[in-house]
Amino acid sequence: MASKIYNESTLNLEEVEELLHNLVDFAKKRLGFSDYPAIRFLDDEENSRKVLGKTANYNPGNSVISIYTSGRHPKDMLRSVSHELVHHKQNEDGRFSNAGFTGSGYAQKNSDLRELEREAYEKGNMCFRDWEDGIKQQNPTIYNEWR
Repeated sequence: MASKIYNESTLNLEEVEELLHNLVDFAKKRLGFSDYPAIRFLDDEENSRKVLGKTANYNPGNSVISIYTSGRHPKDMLRSVSHELVHHKQNEDGRFSNAGFTGSGYAQKNSDLRELEREAYEKGNMCFRDWEDGIKQQNPTIYNEWR
């Protein structure tokens, strides 16, 4: 069973949906999560005008990844999915239980959540990079050059 995709944005996901499912399946094997999270794509024009606006988040209460689409390149959105999938694995492992302070500046004020963020950046970006390179190697003329 694959992730349920909810397109609540004006973005046409037709071109990226197959890649999205491929990325999630790759990450499931790489990261080892059990259940597929739901993934929501959302428009937020006001947020997109903020240089440091939101790009994505993960809700451990319902296992939903939200991706903000306004003004973003599809590759950047897929990279955000990979980051949030690490949080999904962390949640399955019970690492969000009793996480403590989650307000503004949590990554600086809560050492446990800071570690979860560090891990999501590292593992999420490396997972995405390995997945992307594999796709490009399999289809060099479709997805540009392979590194």
